[in-house]
Amino acid sequence: MSTPDKQNLSEALFTNHKQAKETSELTRYMPTNQTILAEKRTQDGSKWYRHLRRLQWNWQGLDPIELESVLAKIASSPHSRTHDEWLDTVMGYHRGNWTFEWTKLGMLHQKRAHDMKGEQAADELFSASLCYSIAGYPHLKNDNLALQAQVLAHKAYDEAAKKTKYIIKQLDIPYEGKRIKAYLHLTSTEKPQPVVIVSAGLDSLQTDMWRLFRDHLAKKNIAMITVDMPSVGHSSHWSLTENTSVLHQAVLNELPSIPWVDHYRVGLVGFRFGGNAMVRLSFMEPDKVKACVTLGAPIHDIFVSPKKLLKMPKMYLDILASRLGKDVVDMNSLTGQLMAWSLKVQGILSSRKTRVPILAMSLEGDPVSPYSDNQLVALFSDYGKAKKINTKTISQGYEQSLDLAIKWLEDELFR
Repeated sequence: MSTPDKQNLSEALFTNHKQAKETSELTRYMPTNQTILAEKRTQDGSKWYRHLRRLQWNWQGLDPIELESVLAKIASSPHSRTHDEWLDTVMGYHRGNWTFEWTKLGMLHQKRAHDMKGEQAADELFSASLCYSIAGYPHLKNDNLALQAQVLAHKAYDEAAKKTKYIIKQLDIPYEGKRIKAYLHLTSTEKPQPVVIVSAGLDSLQTDMWRLFRDHLAKKNIAMITVDMPSVGHSSHWSLTENTSVLHQAVLNELPSIPWVDHYRVGLVGFRFGGNAMVRLSFMEPDKVKACVTLGAPIHDIFVSPKKLLKMPKMYLDILASRLGKDVVDMNSLTGQLMAWSLKVQGILSSRKTRVPILAMSLEGDPVSPYSDNQLVALFSDYGKAKKINTKTISQGYEQSLDLAIKWLEDELFR
């Protein structure tokens, strides 16, 4: 792809996709499932197809006023929608379309960066990268607009990496004839630093994790390596299987050959589905990991409860189908297949303990990661701990859980 100047890059990328298929309609379901899906739309009562992660996006660096402004533009669009019940299903790449509006905000941040230097410019570019990533959310496999938005997210991140005072290196780790692309973030290269491998869920990119490094890990001089889950972002050419930790395991095994990190002091942090992978890795490689923290990780309950799975919003079912590479989805067989993702069903959380101390956390009332899942993890981990975050507001819960996570890692990595 030829790269025109940055101003025209998004136009060049999106030109052929004016009539791209709208995200909520990309996943095909069996005719027998249509009634359930129609009921879901009306009973759900949600005005959005996408689950709006306001607090997570704020924490990741998005300005709350800009966020609400973009959502207002989408909500007030006069253009036709795939489903009138869902505001974010505007068809075609133009005003009011989800990808269009978020890309526009990303371009604004990128433009601001041109008039700035150093850390200020880097921060604007990291914000641009986050906006482009949200433009592609929830990153379904055959969503052409989302794929173009990902290209912009990675470009902005690479540009920001050149401007920030921190050191960001791209790692290319060989695995099964291909290469895993990961980012290593450091405060210095003078001596090897303790390192934390971080992974997010199935609907976000590794570039979304910048603030975790800047605001939390960097202050403790802990390096961060981000890795996309199989089937997402830079890892999209691997499909997701119940062996959720294969890519992270390959990265972990490569650490001794990376001179800037101390491979004897390795921590793991997993958000959502990434937490499933990190718990699994703590059992697969207990001698190479010092500590693990999971936030809102699905471990067992949701995978063995078909009724709970079928109650999930359509976006989540679409994501699971997309990650498993299904062309046409039969909801009942999908729920049956997901049983294999339970770490208890796999026999991991059933007999032997891991010596890795795992802190398993979730917010109170989390349907994907109930307290019973976290207790199960703690039970099979030496010094493991389950923590339910009780808080009046979720934003406080976010900060509280991150503070706990960093303290847990610090205590174990510097022991």
